[in-house]
Amino acid sequence: MSDNCLTIVISGGKMKRITLRLPDQQIEMLEQMVAAGEFPTVSEAVRDAVRQLIERRGGRILKESDQVSFKV
Repeated sequence: MSDNCLTIVISGGKMKRITLRLPDQQIEMLEQMVAAGEFPTVSEAVRDAVRQLIERRGGRILKESDQVSFKV
């Protein structure tokens, strides 16, 4: 398995750029989702996955006083 790098390019606003290392198979699947029209870009597919992860598991680590915004 090769160690490919997927850079999520996010500009402007309060977003930051991150770099992920993913197996070829996962990158190819993300690209297929974009090609099929599931997402406009690979970056948006990854952001959607992160939002879902935070919605499912974020409450486990956040205190009630903490707030997370999911503005899209």
